[in-house]
Amino acid sequence: MFRITHFLQLLINARHSGAMPAARCVQPPGPVVIWNLIRRCNLTCKHCYSISADKDFPGELTTEEVFGVMDDLKGFRVPVLILSGGEPLLRPDIFDIAKRAKAMGFYVGLSSNGTLIDDSNIDQIAECDFNYVGVSLDGIKETHDKFRRMDGAFEASLAGIRRCRDLGLKIGVRFTMTQDNAHDLPGLLKLVEDEGIDRFYFSHLNYAGRGNKNRKDDAQHKLTRWAMDLLFDTCWEYQQRGLEKEFTTGNNDADGVYFLQWVQKRFPERAAHVEAKLRQWGGNSSGVNVANIDNLGNVHPDTMWWHYTLGNVRTRPFSAIWPDTSDPLMAGLKQHPRAVKGRCGECNFLEICNGNTRVRAQQMTQDPWAEDPGCYLDDDEIGVVSSGERLTVTPYVRIKRSDS
Repeated sequence: MFRITHFLQLLINARHSGAMPAARCVQPPGPVVIWNLIRRCNLTCKHCYSISADKDFPGELTTEEVFGVMDDLKGFRVPVLILSGGEPLLRPDIFDIAKRAKAMGFYVGLSSNGTLIDDSNIDQIAECDFNYVGVSLDGIKETHDKFRRMDGAFEASLAGIRRCRDLGLKIGVRFTMTQDNAHDLPGLLKLVEDEGIDRFYFSHLNYAGRGNKNRKDDAQHKLTRWAMDLLFDTCWEYQQRGLEKEFTTGNNDADGVYFLQWVQKRFPERAAHVEAKLRQWGGNSSGVNVANIDNLGNVHPDTMWWHYTLGNVRTRPFSAIWPDTSDPLMAGLKQHPRAVKGRCGECNFLEICNGNTRVRAQQMTQDPWAEDPGCYLDDDEIGVVSSGERLTVTPYVRIKRSDS
């Protein structure tokens, strides 16, 4: 995750004080855990990494099992739990889980599609005192409904957002951009301002679940650069106007390098210090500072790695699974900078992005250390001497298994 607002605030503070703050690196005590407590969902979104559907999935963790895992996570010094799904509000014990997590001292977020936040449960949601509620909006009105495959989804989600906002909960919008909804990005940014929404999270498409099956719709590099320029400029404008909005991006850590270029053009005298701060940030932290537990208790390097399991909390504690580097993928993810190949390995800014998410490379080539086809920076921008044709995205083709 790249925190645009955080790095822009460094620039603003420097303008007021005349000097950039001293660079320092603070490592979290344990990973942020995104926990898919349920796979069932009332929607069937085009880019869903968990391939959720409106049906029950057997074998999910019981309430007692969830509580036991929470005890282990607390002992392992996990600071943050993001309760997700599927649609977490479809889980009958979601409020019991959330209240217990808050009582234990976790920062607790709720990740929802928003359509089920209504008058019947908004008071319970408020009583849980979530630190943050994130709702997905993948466009305005018809665009969102098409992505979510349900007529009226946009209006229902927006109503849920307003209910949370009106009760004083920190509320955010999550947007995953593809070629088919990029045109709605300016409108969504305007909606964030007009509706008094606290946070905007921009997600690049990652090739997991339905997102992998629909990877042909991924935004092209020129379109991605346009979106990043719009985000940086809009966030900077909000900062100048005193609007407290939190902007973050995810699933493409090349955003940090592109931000450095943005700073070099506008604030060249501060670029060196910003670069130092970006190198301390260190880019992608899947398998290190970000973890995932799915509905069955399987542990993954992050939410986009459901096709790769490290262990299961029913048979081994998370606190034992997570630091274990006997798994080759985890050993490689925990290395910094990572031993990536191709143009990623030759990049002058590898220490900033850390090779980006490794999912796209793995899905395209079966090699998690291959170059990332989602990097939208040109060779000359990253100091790479062109060595031939870049790895490009090809449409998903289902591999038929033989009966032998």
